[in-house]
Amino acid sequence: MHGMISKPPGAATLATSRLVLLLLVVMTGIAPISLYMLVPALPVLASNFGSDISIAQMTVSLYMVGIALSQLIMGPLSDRFGRRLVLLGGLALMIAASVACIFAQNLPQLIAARFFQALGGAAGMVVSRAIIRDIYERDRVASMISLVVAALMIGQMVSPLTGGLIETAFGWRAIFYAITIAAIIVAVGIAVALPETRRTRAAGSGFRRDVGILIRNRAFVGYVMCQVLASQIIFTFAGGGPYIVVTQMGRSSAEYGAWFATTGFAYLVGNLLCVRFAPRHSLEKLIWFGLALQLCGSLLNLLWSFAGWNEAPGWLFGTQMIVMVGNAFVMANSAAGAISIRPEAAGTASGAMGFLQQGIGALMSQFGAYLGGHSATTLPLTSAVLAISLLCACMMIFVVPHREMVVSETLIGQAEEEESGMM
Repeated sequence: MHGMISKPPGAATLATSRLVLLLLVVMTGIAPISLYMLVPALPVLASNFGSDISIAQMTVSLYMVGIALSQLIMGPLSDRFGRRLVLLGGLALMIAASVACIFAQNLPQLIAARFFQALGGAAGMVVSRAIIRDIYERDRVASMISLVVAALMIGQMVSPLTGGLIETAFGWRAIFYAITIAAIIVAVGIAVALPETRRTRAAGSGFRRDVGILIRNRAFVGYVMCQVLASQIIFTFAGGGPYIVVTQMGRSSAEYGAWFATTGFAYLVGNLLCVRFAPRHSLEKLIWFGLALQLCGSLLNLLWSFAGWNEAPGWLFGTQMIVMVGNAFVMANSAAGAISIRPEAAGTASGAMGFLQQGIGALMSQFGAYLGGHSATTLPLTSAVLAISLLCACMMIFVVPHREMVVSETLIGQAEEEESGMM
């Protein structure tokens, strides 16, 4: 039997605390922000260490592997040992790894340190969702997660620009000084202001049963793969983008950071529009709207590549913004469809999506870096983005059973009521 049988003491007070909300945002964001801060400096790393750009890209690729593994490890640990202990342990690991990055003498040392930096820092991404479920009522969980993600997007939007400016002014090692200081501040905030929120759990665990039911469900597999493939557009473009802008176009890493921020802004706008339209439209309609935008934007970028127009960053990133608005619709609603298949196993479904998203993303980021760094035009990268968009649409066409596609807000509410009755 699943379910939390009691809330932690003081949950109502925590739910209204702005400080706790701020901590949820920063603990969620420290790992992904640290990822994107280093991206503009990748060409500089390759040059300074005398290595191929694909080797420098591994500081990003293995970082995402660390995030993926952390999602499988830290969640169960926080259920067993408590949220605070796992968060503080993860941040301690991140701080130690960040110091190791500062003193790295070669790329293998830096790559290894970045892996452990991600493994520790990503604890915040996993545990923050558990804390939200601990302290907020069921009907507020989705809105609070959306609010945290919206605030996080603002941080991610400016992190490449910040990283580029720091690298330009002080060198790439200064980026890790900034990350170390930020991790220490977050750890102190958690130690001082965040009490333990873990609820008392019912005896017995149904993890294996939930996994078996989910992976045999075509609708779940289709929604998850649609969400995961949509996320690969981001990873592929982020992997190749800095090499195209800095190496091919001859622009500075700071300028690349500014252009990359436009795609983050477009993704944020897409999420806000999705929140506005979701109450009035079904999940599948919003997914198809997002897929249409993704396909149109990626097709236009491919056409601009053939014409030679997007050799200027304004064309490349302007069209990619269309893709990112659609991407927000696809990712948010396909994720909602996946976790609504079996609401009592929403955590297991979310963890599976996160692991696949980051694990495959590590490979696709490396692939994007290869396409951007070993070609003289944007054509290979834009072709890859279009191919991923087509695969994403195929998941909805051929994998998700059409008769089971409709997952309305009413049905989700009914499923949640049934689950509440079992607790």
